[in-house]
Amino acid sequence: MKIPVTNQDVLEVMSLLVSDPQVASALRFLEGDNENTVRQQMEIAAIPAPTFGEEKRGEFYLSRLGGLGLDQLTRDAVGNVYGIWRGTGQGPTLAVFAHLDTVFPVDTLLAPQIVDGKIHGPGIADNSRGLATVLTLLRAFSHAELAATGDIIFGATVCEEGLGDLRGVKAFCQDFPELDGFIALEPGLHGLVTYECTGSTRYRVKYNGPGGHSFNDFGQPSAVHALGRSIAQIADLQVPSDPKTTFTVGVVQGGRSVNSLAAEAEMLVDLRSTSAQSLSELEAEVVRLVQKGAEDENGRWETDGVTVTAERVGNRPAGRQSVDQVIVQTAAAAGKVLGITPFTQGPKGTDANVPLSLGVPSVTLGCAGAFGGVHSLQEWFDPHNAFFGPQQILLTILGLVGYAGHSKPLLKERMIDR
Repeated sequence: MKIPVTNQDVLEVMSLLVSDPQVASALRFLEGDNENTVRQQMEIAAIPAPTFGEEKRGEFYLSRLGGLGLDQLTRDAVGNVYGIWRGTGQGPTLAVFAHLDTVFPVDTLLAPQIVDGKIHGPGIADNSRGLATVLTLLRAFSHAELAATGDIIFGATVCEEGLGDLRGVKAFCQDFPELDGFIALEPGLHGLVTYECTGSTRYRVKYNGPGGHSFNDFGQPSAVHALGRSIAQIADLQVPSDPKTTFTVGVVQGGRSVNSLAAEAEMLVDLRSTSAQSLSELEAEVVRLVQKGAEDENGRWETDGVTVTAERVGNRPAGRQSVDQVIVQTAAAAGKVLGITPFTQGPKGTDANVPLSLGVPSVTLGCAGAFGGVHSLQEWFDPHNAFFGPQQILLTILGLVGYAGHSKPLLKERMIDR
């Protein structure tokens, strides 16, 4: 779906920036740096970084951030790495982050290969592309000696994927409550602007029972049967289509043998919505049905032998904002002045979930280049004209924080105790 650029003030600022000689120099640099960026992308992808195991890649990345003009290079308590591109001190604070982790186990063979112009390898797009984009942006800022008005925090988070539960960006937002804006960088075609965030809540549910022989002990409750009763009731839930709200039981395991009454059974449940209220309501109902599964199984055999525990193992907050929000309009206008059609593919779950849920204007931007097979061993990336993504992102950043001496920040400083 196309994103209309309706804010003419924003469009005027973007037109001014794209015609400025120094900014034009930075944009040309990004085009010329495309091949180098892709080489770094491959270098990053070759370093294992499973969620909760990003140390090696984090060390490498921090070393690459060094020498690129950043102040206060930091590796924080959870493993995030970042530094600050200092502005004049008269503007907002914007964070621009990719994520370090991948979905692949540490022993996965990581050896990116170029075949017919495309790069193949696990994690080559998600999110080695975002990490390499941060580095080329910094080189462009340095090359063109771009002076920002506000501060820009460039870096990378840990634990964005899966059960990492956005641990890295949650810690970062706690450390920087004064943040005024946030940009998450992810694989995506140039022009892609995601401005709504899908929230998710995940549970590990465990049923325990007395167990026994399927024939001799028949009449005792079964943990697997309790689990099945719960799944059947969850499967029949009715959820709203707007805001989009979804559920699934993604993993089921339990029991010991075909001729046993199961003493244990477990499932992982994933709940999602773009609305915090809808997600909360769905969560409450699923938790009720999880308990009801045990109650129904015990009631069937007039016993209390089955017990259940529900552990929340994921909590990604939802976030919504208008397409008219200045951070959305700035990203869209940055694409438009470059001849790129700005568009959205609807809500997604990224690092931007957390700041947006806290009231910080946030978007996720595509770093350009065609790609496919994400989260699989067949992942691939096509670097042809991939520089368009960094170009759009650079203009977005500069428009938001202000180009010192040329344009005022479009992003407003939030009214908080600083």
